[in-house]
Amino acid sequence: KMANETTSSTLSELYTEIVAEALFVASEQSIMRNLVRNYTIIGGGKSVEVPIYGTVSASAVAEATDLSNTAVNPSSVTITASEVGVMTTLTDLARNSASRNVAGDIGRLFGEAIARKMDADLSALFTGFSTEKGGGAGVELTIQDLFEAGTELRTANAPGPYFGVFHPKQIFNVKKALTNTFAGSANIPDLGNEAMRSGYVGQIAGIQIFESSNVAVDGSDDSIGGVFSQDALGLAMMQDLKIEAQRDASMRADEIVATAVYGVGELHDTYGVKLTADSLAN
Repeated sequence: KMANETTSSTLSELYTEIVAEALFVASEQSIMRNLVRNYTIIGGGKSVEVPIYGTVSASAVAEATDLSNTAVNPSSVTITASEVGVMTTLTDLARNSASRNVAGDIGRLFGEAIARKMDADLSALFTGFSTEKGGGAGVELTIQDLFEAGTELRTANAPGPYFGVFHPKQIFNVKKALTNTFAGSANIPDLGNEAMRSGYVGQIAGIQIFESSNVAVDGSDDSIGGVFSQDALGLAMMQDLKIEAQRDASMRADEIVATAVYGVGELHDTYGVKLTADSLAN
């Protein structure tokens, strides 16, 4: 075999350090993964089919009267997994001469890259929600927008808890309102004080608010955030973060590859609300 076709299964400490660091960072960096419905793809195939049951209503029945049949015909959503990955080549000279733990650094970079990709793929699903609240492009997000989004979810009987994920610059105006004596903190002192102390928004209108720079910003400095129930979106995991290394003896280096295999999809449209707003904080 040629050198670049031979895979080494023993990189001892280098390999071990990359795996440990990468797995830790990936679990810490991903926000969206913990806020959506998670599935595991096992056995054959690379897809998972999720049955979606509609609402069934009960009605009053007179004594000694037969009940009529109620059709139960669930729809389904199929989530198909695909690969994401990143690779770099670490030379022996770089590894042995560096004053830093190069293996740990690479593990951190790879873990963050996979986690950011997963978050970006999940938050991109916000654009598919049919219901939209907020002022739209070029208009700052408001506290009222969040209350209206929460009302939409409750009207749709979306199961709680509710989550809101926004770009930090998109949620900026809400923080500003909470910390403004005239606009918010006089009426909502706990949230206003916490926002001033730590920048954490907290829970508004029953919605747990999270910030993520992985929410995309378009060319007009606008973002589409989302308020949703856990059952609105799904993540199907076929293979979690995995690190592999291949030795290239002629290059005196190791090719280090990080991959994950997963799919994302919208499960229940009325369980999510999209909010388009300005992401140019000022």
